[in-house]
Amino acid sequence: MKLRKIAALTLAIALVGSSLTGCGTGKTAETDKKSAEKVNLKFFTGKQETIEVLNEIIDEFNQSQDHIHVEQEYQKDASNVIKIKFASNEVPDIMTTYEQGFVDEGKYADLSDQKQFWDRMTPEMKEACTDVKSGKLYRICTNQTMAGFIYNKEILEKAGYKEFPKDWSTFTKMLTDIKEKEPGVTPWFIFGSEAWHLGHLIEFLPHGYIKSTLGASEAKKAFLASDDSKLHFGDANGAMAVFAQNLVDLQKNGLLNQDVMTATSDNCVQDFTNGKAAMFSNGMWVLSDLLEANKDMADKIGFAPYPAYMQGSKPVVLSAEDSGYCISATTQHKEESIEFLNYLFKPENQAKYSKVAKAPSAFKDVKAEWAPEPIVKEVDKVLNSDAVKIGFTNEKPAGFSGDDAGRLVQELLAGRYTPAQFAEAYNKAWMDGKNAK
Repeated sequence: MKLRKIAALTLAIALVGSSLTGCGTGKTAETDKKSAEKVNLKFFTGKQETIEVLNEIIDEFNQSQDHIHVEQEYQKDASNVIKIKFASNEVPDIMTTYEQGFVDEGKYADLSDQKQFWDRMTPEMKEACTDVKSGKLYRICTNQTMAGFIYNKEILEKAGYKEFPKDWSTFTKMLTDIKEKEPGVTPWFIFGSEAWHLGHLIEFLPHGYIKSTLGASEAKKAFLASDDSKLHFGDANGAMAVFAQNLVDLQKNGLLNQDVMTATSDNCVQDFTNGKAAMFSNGMWVLSDLLEANKDMADKIGFAPYPAYMQGSKPVVLSAEDSGYCISATTQHKEESIEFLNYLFKPENQAKYSKVAKAPSAFKDVKAEWAPEPIVKEVDKVLNSDAVKIGFTNEKPAGFSGDDAGRLVQELLAGRYTPAQFAEAYNKAWMDGKNAK
């Protein structure tokens, strides 16, 4: 009897042990399975010039750990594609598209608490990243970018110009002189097949005028409120209509490339580096393409502000935040997204990134040779001039993008609008975008 009790007790203990072991094994297996599952992060961008360097950094990150996989998606028309993604709930975890309207709709995660980024950033760029309404930080910008007229100094000197004009009438005369003295050269090359490029012309000229006259803070308030008493988008004699008239006049007088409607950025780079185009409007991000096409161009490249084209106005130059990274407010992987950004923003990665982006880093601890010394001097000269420094218009309505604006300019150049009609169409598109649900 005693032996039976001992045997029964032994069996019970064994069963309990087995049961506990089984439970432990099941939990471990579940945990192991969960840890073995990689988090797939979707990264969305419209920055063509940084695709390759980002893929390189992303590959290094993916190989450095075993729990996160990042995949980059590039879209040429990013500002409109992101609207579709938001509407269809196919929102990327990380994106470089940023509009005030999306901020107001709560599309982005609040990153104000990410001190590891903000403590490294220059005060100017941190201020540029700060939401004007809430004072919160929804994007992390890694670089400072500049945009203006990029020109061939040798061609301008042959036409009799050692300095770039500061007012529109002298600017127009210079283009005319280039056409007469250098018949085989396009005075101003515009690649009108790419809507973003034409949208930038509005950013830098009519929007630039508004910012230079109102001041940065008041201009932001006016854009946010769509304040017609200050913007005057639809006015027959306003900045938008005058911009349109100037562009149409240049086209009519043969001072733009004949293929303005079909020309691409690649065509522009080719003609400029071959000495067939005197100038074009763009940001420093194009330098990589220029120097790759012609490594001997560095000493020939000049950089200038946009000439004043309204009475009483001043030249303007873009000096703004660039490469702004946002995290979706609806992502299930915010921690993993921040982990990737921590890797991307490492000084050694940002030095490499800045060199490709052709823009100084926004981080104080990143030293990068972002451009050849002659070009750095050109940029410094402009930034230290009396030209008004402006930023991008991030306060556009969510329903109206820079690409949308560019498509209106395409219609103008195609002859479908008079300058006055263009101004009215722009004003309507802006207001419709504000009221879009």
